[in-house]
Amino acid sequence: MSIITRRPYRGEADLDAIANLINTCETLDQLEEGTSVTELQQSFDDPSIDKQRDLFLWQDADDQLIGFSRLWIVPIDTVIDGFLGFRVHPTARSGDLDEQIIAWAEERLRQVSRERGLPVKVRCGSRADKTDRIAILERCGFKRDRYFFTMVRSLQEPIPEPRFPEGFTLGYSKGEQDAQAYVELYNQTFIDHWNHHDVTVERILHELQYPYYKPEFDLIAVAPDGTYAAFCYCRINPEENQRNRRSEGEIAVLGTRRGFRQQGLGRAMLLAGMQQLQAAGMETAKLGVDAKNLSGALRLYESVGFSTVKTHIGLVKELSAVG
Repeated sequence: MSIITRRPYRGEADLDAIANLINTCETLDQLEEGTSVTELQQSFDDPSIDKQRDLFLWQDADDQLIGFSRLWIVPIDTVIDGFLGFRVHPTARSGDLDEQIIAWAEERLRQVSRERGLPVKVRCGSRADKTDRIAILERCGFKRDRYFFTMVRSLQEPIPEPRFPEGFTLGYSKGEQDAQAYVELYNQTFIDHWNHHDVTVERILHELQYPYYKPEFDLIAVAPDGTYAAFCYCRINPEENQRNRRSEGEIAVLGTRRGFRQQGLGRAMLLAGMQQLQAAGMETAKLGVDAKNLSGALRLYESVGFSTVKTHIGLVKELSAVG
């Protein structure tokens, strides 16, 4: 039996090896989830990640990296959700390394449960056609919980002109200057969505450090009284586009605040975001949506030409209460 050891993340010295592992897996898995050192560093600098306890590496007897895992644990809430992401090198997939990683995640989350005195769930995802991964998760006690679609739309086709309700204006985020107002907008927008967890000012400030963040892609609809009523946050990742040989932009977040819905703001903001991506030279736009979204988002996206290209499954395992 080969010897496998695990250890915590040691900082920047590990970034190259982790990126190489993920990209080696991507060559086989074709998930369009490759990465770079720059992207990893930004992701790991999330203020809610405890780098010594939430990022772990698995090595073989020759100290070669064969597995990597990360947990993003909801900072504050009444139930602890831990979102597990992991990769196993193709040469190590015949053993039980997947199960070891999942066991580590459960151990870590039970530790958090003891610290906070709250129940805990571990969540993980898979593309719907990756049956081997789904089988491993289900064998470890996970149950299918939710389905999500990735949708795309050509930006080489005409985009209808956004129409805003009378008195509403289209503006841009002012970054750190209005981070608190942005947090309130976000949380009031998604408060009644499935599995919502409030964001914090610290998390928004972290997002502003995204290497390719541009204020002109961070659109906000302002009500006549100055209230932030809706938003559309777009991103272009040139590294991802180069890896996938595409010219694609993402509608990363779109939503309308409570009290301002049913006025066409969501559609107007979506179209405005698409126009920004088109003006930046992108050929396609992509977005993700909860298949059971109750706000009508799926119908909205289909109405302006988006179509589903991938399905992802969210799986969950409830851990027994600790303490």
